[in-house]
Amino acid sequence: MENGAAPTVPAVIVAIDGPSGTGKSSTSKAVAAQLGLSYLDTGAQYRAITWWMVTNGIDTDDPHAVAAAAGKPEIVSGTDPAAPTITVDGVDVAGPIRTQEVTSKVSAVSAVPEIRARITELQRSIAAAAPLGIVVEGRDIGTTVLPDADLKIFLTASAEARAARRSGELKGADVNATREALIKRDAADSSRKTSPLAKAGDAVEVDTTALTLPQVIECVVTLVEEKRAGK
Repeated sequence: MENGAAPTVPAVIVAIDGPSGTGKSSTSKAVAAQLGLSYLDTGAQYRAITWWMVTNGIDTDDPHAVAAAAGKPEIVSGTDPAAPTITVDGVDVAGPIRTQEVTSKVSAVSAVPEIRARITELQRSIAAAAPLGIVVEGRDIGTTVLPDADLKIFLTASAEARAARRSGELKGADVNATREALIKRDAADSSRKTSPLAKAGDAVEVDTTALTLPQVIECVVTLVEEKRAGK
């Protein structure tokens, strides 16, 4: 190193897992932006491939049909936390992948092993290419996608708190209906055979029920900084 050159900060890979409504996306984006890391929303990738299946008339309830088409769409994720993007075959799908139709079908599509293999490979290549490190959020990052991540965090919150947050995001949605939908989605994601929603044994659990978003962000930033200082 030349005299006066700044010491290089070691790249750090952070896996943030947990069910819907725990503040995962907001936290992950803010932490990545604050620490100058890349950001990847893995759920958006599963939504994107689900959107492609729906748009192309693939029966999402037929695992064989879904598996046969798994390699067809080209999915590209932009990893700037300030403006994450996602395209399928060159089309911006950031809006369309959030529709109720896609939401209702994403668990079934995500459970197909060929889909998970395809998306997992994509996620690993994105993480490996991040120059300063990356915050990757999802449901099986610490357990399956990046088992060697430098830091694994599992966000939790009560079903009531999660439903209230998700209803707020969905503008006037019925909290009880949202809560039931979240519990159903958790059950589907936790019980699937391939890469279920699960907390890694070496993950740090952060219960966000009683915390504000800035408090959650501060907590995670501190954990990342401690991990990076120790590398």
